[in-house]
Amino acid sequence: MSHTMVPSDRVEHVAVYGRDGTKLGTIERLMLDKMSGTVTYAVIKTGGLLGMRHHYPLQWSALKYDPGRQAFQIELTLDELSSGPCEFDGDAFDWGDRSRPYPHPHYWSI
Repeated sequence: MSHTMVPSDRVEHVAVYGRDGTKLGTIERLMLDKMSGTVTYAVIKTGGLLGMRHHYPLQWSALKYDPGRQAFQIELTLDELSSGPCEFDGDAFDWGDRSRPYPHPHYWSI
């Protein structure tokens, strides 16, 4: 039986590719709205300089599944993704606080 449902633990660690075909990173976690029960955004983990990891929130609807790659595609480049808020490994960042505006095309939009 073929269907489109997938458990969240099967989405974590799946690759994410940018508009230019470059692998940007992987999905680290999904953020769910407790009231509506929907996935609001994904946190994308990218590799950084000297092994430092960067974590970027991205609107869930901005990710499109590519069955050929068994990965997700977004219409951004790494430079565009990195223009938004970021957490570095070890930083304290409240992933649930969406009160601050950022100049990022998909940041916190639902």
